[in-house]
Amino acid sequence: MHTTQFLRKPEAVAVAPMIALFGDDRYLKQQGLEQLGRLLLGDDAEFNLVKFPGASTELRNVLDELRMVSMWGDRRLIVIDDADDFVSANRAALEKYLDKPAAKSVLVLDVKRWPGNTRLAKQVEAKGLSLECTPLQGNTLTKWIAETCRTQHQHEMTPAAIQLLVDLVGSSLAVLDQELAKLSSFAGERTKIDVDDVTTLVGGWKAETTWDMLRAVNEGQIGKALTLLDKLLVAGEPPLKILGGVSSVFRKLSKAVDLAVLGTPLPAALSKAGVFPRDIGTSEKFLRRMGRHRAGRFREWLAAVDRDLKGASPLPERLLLERALIRLSGFD
Repeated sequence: MHTTQFLRKPEAVAVAPMIALFGDDRYLKQQGLEQLGRLLLGDDAEFNLVKFPGASTELRNVLDELRMVSMWGDRRLIVIDDADDFVSANRAALEKYLDKPAAKSVLVLDVKRWPGNTRLAKQVEAKGLSLECTPLQGNTLTKWIAETCRTQHQHEMTPAAIQLLVDLVGSSLAVLDQELAKLSSFAGERTKIDVDDVTTLVGGWKAETTWDMLRAVNEGQIGKALTLLDKLLVAGEPPLKILGGVSSVFRKLSKAVDLAVLGTPLPAALSKAGVFPRDIGTSEKFLRRMGRHRAGRFREWLAAVDRDLKGASPLPERLLLERALIRLSGFD
């Protein structure tokens, strides 16, 4: 079970003697552990939550804690932080413990790796609880943003606003949650958060300038695009960050080209690729002007610029970005 599913309906999960929190997302692990504390311990967490460092903990000390009877509540929660080495060293003993676990304690293993084909993982899946703490991607991520915005911040968010938020800040749930809180406060009594809200509050003028630069590229106004690029560079915007904004837009255009090649009408392909509704008209004109062959090379060109900016070329970063915009606009 992914931790986001558990967080949505924690009361639907049965109490388990051993729980594996596995993956790399620290935010999800923290949220999952806090919810486990509320679910299992209630108001007694101060007295009945015990943590061990996985690298230096001996199994016998953990077992002693698991078998100890609490004077301050019905259940105890024993957590092994960074438990990969602990699990590797004590796998057989943990398997044996799970055959006859303590009745009033829950053992939580915080690990990065949790291969599902091991006997211990299979036992935990059958008798305990496995909570996956890995980053969300694609539709799963956008659904999480929409639901979190609605349930925790009492605002609806348009699909285009969600996509722009991901383009600007990435997929970190911790950062996204912070931005959703700010957007909700910014929206106030309005019920909906839209693209303009995200551009203003999250991206600021640099993000808006980047979008204006890319619209100028689409419309063939290369002089305007280069002027806006200069404005960003003078303001100290990192070249790789500028390229990231360019790439996020052209990835969608490349996906639309792929769909169109397979027979999807271009306007529908642009919509399916995630192009903002207000930009579909100009994007369609741009792709038709570029032609299928040149548009099919967007990924190749952007990958080359990325390599060059990371040291593959001796040319100045400004020149590399200027050449990229000229090529992407179809005027090279």
